[in-house]
Amino acid sequence: MAVFTGWILVLIGLALTGGGGWLAVLGGSWYYLLAGLGFLLTGALMVLRRPGALWIYALLILGTGLWSVWEVGLDWWALMPRGVVIVAIGLWLMTPWVTRDLNASGRQPWGLAAGPVAVMVVAAGALALTAVLGPDPNGVRGELPTARAPQPAQSSQSNIPDGDWHAYGRTGFGQRYSPLDQITPDNADRLEPIWTYHTGDLRGEGDPVETTYEVTPLKIDNTLYLCTPHHWVIALDADSGEEIWKFDPQIDKDISRQHQTCRGLSYFDGHQQAEPLAPGEDSAVAASGERDSSAYPTCQRRLFLPTGDARLIALDPETGERCAGFGDNGSVNLWANMPHQQDGFYYSTSPPVVTEDYVIIGGAVNDNVSTREPSGVIRAYDVDTGELVWNWDPGNPEQTDPIAAGETYSASTPNSWSVSSVDEALGLIYLPMGNQVPDQWGKDRTTESAPFSSSIVALDIDTGELRWVFQTVHNDLWDMDVPAQPSLMNLDTDDGSVPVLVAPTKQGDIYVLDRRNGEPVLPVSEDKAPESLGYQPVADTQPSSSLSLNPPPLEGRDMWGATLFDQLICRIQFQRLNYQGRYTPPSEQGSLIYPGNFGVFNWGALAVDPERQVAFTTPAYLAFVSTLIPRQDDTSNYVSDAKPGLNENYGAPYAVSLKPFLSPLGLPCQQPPWGYVAGLDLRSGEVVWKHRNGTVRDQSPLPLPFKMGVPDLGGPIVTAGGVAFMSGTIDYYVRAYDVTTGEQLWEDRLPAGGQATPMTYLDSEGRQRLLVVAGGHGSLGTKAGDAIIAYGLKDD
Repeated sequence: MAVFTGWILVLIGLALTGGGGWLAVLGGSWYYLLAGLGFLLTGALMVLRRPGALWIYALLILGTGLWSVWEVGLDWWALMPRGVVIVAIGLWLMTPWVTRDLNASGRQPWGLAAGPVAVMVVAAGALALTAVLGPDPNGVRGELPTARAPQPAQSSQSNIPDGDWHAYGRTGFGQRYSPLDQITPDNADRLEPIWTYHTGDLRGEGDPVETTYEVTPLKIDNTLYLCTPHHWVIALDADSGEEIWKFDPQIDKDISRQHQTCRGLSYFDGHQQAEPLAPGEDSAVAASGERDSSAYPTCQRRLFLPTGDARLIALDPETGERCAGFGDNGSVNLWANMPHQQDGFYYSTSPPVVTEDYVIIGGAVNDNVSTREPSGVIRAYDVDTGELVWNWDPGNPEQTDPIAAGETYSASTPNSWSVSSVDEALGLIYLPMGNQVPDQWGKDRTTESAPFSSSIVALDIDTGELRWVFQTVHNDLWDMDVPAQPSLMNLDTDDGSVPVLVAPTKQGDIYVLDRRNGEPVLPVSEDKAPESLGYQPVADTQPSSSLSLNPPPLEGRDMWGATLFDQLICRIQFQRLNYQGRYTPPSEQGSLIYPGNFGVFNWGALAVDPERQVAFTTPAYLAFVSTLIPRQDDTSNYVSDAKPGLNENYGAPYAVSLKPFLSPLGLPCQQPPWGYVAGLDLRSGEVVWKHRNGTVRDQSPLPLPFKMGVPDLGGPIVTAGGVAFMSGTIDYYVRAYDVTTGEQLWEDRLPAGGQATPMTYLDSEGRQRLLVVAGGHGSLGTKAGDAIIAYGLKDD
């Protein structure tokens, strides 16, 4: 057995010596080469049945332990792939089946021969135990301030009952904050399911791969309203979960869309004027919003639904019937005046903004398909009639009067696909803008639209005129859209209370801006960026916020794998890729993009407590590889035929391969954690606590509940009770956290992926409920479902 084992060790040594030598030539660590030589020498001596083989192997274990701690410290998940194979082989070498062959001459008892290996294995075990029981070396421990600063009522949220949830972020301010306080850190572990409703809209064969539940339901009076991926609208009784009505807009399921989803509905609560005037009596009065709601005997209140076939539909919340007076029998065609019309290439995945007078909507265009895409225009429609009031075209930003019949908006401009915020008192809507398509090719962008790409734009609610713009990435070549709804609040500063917006970005920066003028409240610097690689121009500098969860640059020591071998392959890949830190330009060689376009933050945003002036966040960290692939011409599909999943970029000189940076086993090449929860003090601009979050239970071959910290897609909410909730991690759980410390308080198993933002409300008896949507996410590969689950306190 010793001879057989020796030959296995020789083969391992050859592999490590070859790979390790290659890595050393590329400028990486020499450890793998030296370890390979150690395996070769150990194996050769075992083939010769020399007991000295075990002494050599003991030195290999010792050297591996010292090198591992030097590279990564006492981080268990970083130490594990470095040592697990070597220690496992060491345990085998200690067995009598091996050692008796090494002592055939009787010169040395097998126990004494195995002694050095046994000592090193025990030492490795002690090191592993220390790493497991010790504090998380990647975490930050602290406590957020608990003192509250009462905030004045704001026009967009003052009329919403505490127990309701009237907009995607609860109010137009997008805080994802509820004033409810029945659920606290002391009783959150008593939460249990109260009722479950199944929508019936399940992912099926032929559906686009992105079909997913991302909806945050609304709660108005005692009714819940939600939309499904195929844009059914469903009304439920908030007490029992019983269906009240269902509306199906009959969208064509055969049309392929990049994202088959509906993040939510918008609600119009009717005109609030005490003495309304009849429409048309005076145009100035009509324009001011003093409408006669009695002229509309039905649909004085409205739900607005954006659909996957580019319609905006108004529904009566009482019956689910179309509001016939809005647009054409309750519907507005968002394809109107669009260039490059093609089914599935434009629609709105996010709920529009609704004000006293207008419903304002953007839309999503297909990324990385072509240089000839529909427009990213923002349009405001009369909330009663559906008539176009203004349009802001990023390619023609000065002209906001309604476009003339027969004309088209500017093509391929930056679009706003996520959720916007609104401050009606200031008269401004705040738009998170996406990158101009194609995302990784920026050479041909126009001077008119370039300033709005990957930016936050503030427009006048009444006219659509630009008030200010703040760009978060200059000449974005990485798909770093501003992906999330900005949260609006008042922030206490040395200069007094300042109305701010808090905007998270894909690259991890969190911008705190004065929402009146777009000026930074927390410092923003312009930092030198990597230079051009010759394919296209790049910006000399890029903005960076002082409040940031941007990760440090990757190094060779950060490469990971399940074993020593795939870790070595990841390190070789890392050395071969072009990588100059954040904002490394795409290249034909292949560029490492970190953070990747999945984002540190995505559409789930963050949640703020406006009284404590803190934020609860869920940063994720995944690296991607961006590779430019020369195109033959503007029309052929040769790239997709050869390599499915690549971005064609018709009309550009390059197609693009953009994929996660993975090991041969399909694991991330960067070591965990890949996901956290983190608490921010917005007054001081500090990250006060940060903890790894989530397990690999549902992403590994065996249901192992290892808390490694996993990515999430879907946002958190916070409550006045000091509890935050989220369900978006790639394991199937909803969890509650103490906002002050970030400690997990409770979790419950979900029947499918929960990649949506929860909400909380009061039922008709005044009891606080937590509502969670578990429908899965197509692109993440989480389990599909159709469950809407309400939780309440046990015995409540």
